[in-house]
Amino acid sequence: MKLLKIALVVIVFLINLTIAPPSWADKPKVSKNSDYIELTKSLDRLLEEKESQGITPEQKQKIDELQLQKAAIEAGTTWGQCRNETGKTLAIYGPPSEDSKSETELYFLGDGQTTPEGWDCNGIYLTNEAKVAGIDITQPLAFKILDGTQLIVQADANTGELSVNVPPAKVFKAGDGNWSIPNVSQAFIDSRIPSTLNAAEIDD
Repeated sequence: MKLLKIALVVIVFLINLTIAPPSWADKPKVSKNSDYIELTKSLDRLLEEKESQGITPEQKQKIDELQLQKAAIEAGTTWGQCRNETGKTLAIYGPPSEDSKSETELYFLGDGQTTPEGWDCNGIYLTNEAKVAGIDITQPLAFKILDGTQLIVQADANTGELSVNVPPAKVFKAGDGNWSIPNVSQAFIDSRIPSTLNAAEIDD
């Protein structure tokens, strides 16, 4: 009877090891995360400038922000989040489909919607007719955010000018990088049914 109990405990232990992830497992590898690589380069450059010539209060703030973003990615936050408060449908960039040749793909986010936790919003699409505070737009653009960022896009009720709560990590135009940047109107975007965004589309 005692032997049977020991055998049962060993079997349960072995089943637990195969099903449950081990608690001593390493954190997700971030060394191949493109946002992490880009962020680290920017941070290293600013820290070198700090050592060689000193920095302004604005650069010090940027260093602090980059260090916090880096820590968030190292802790496992390898996705960004977008919120639409524009009163219109917003075109956003997210995980590419399996057969896509692009680094990211366009989706549509309805007014008042926020992308779900874990779903990686990479940025927003801006039509050539968009007006955005601080950005000169003469052609369609992609506004990129880094992982660990929560982007909120709002619109001025009187002018329609868009405002964003964070500066872009990069702004792409057609032909830059590996992002799809079509030439479509806001009216076309407004005619789209908002995309169904779910955890199954998380890009590991």
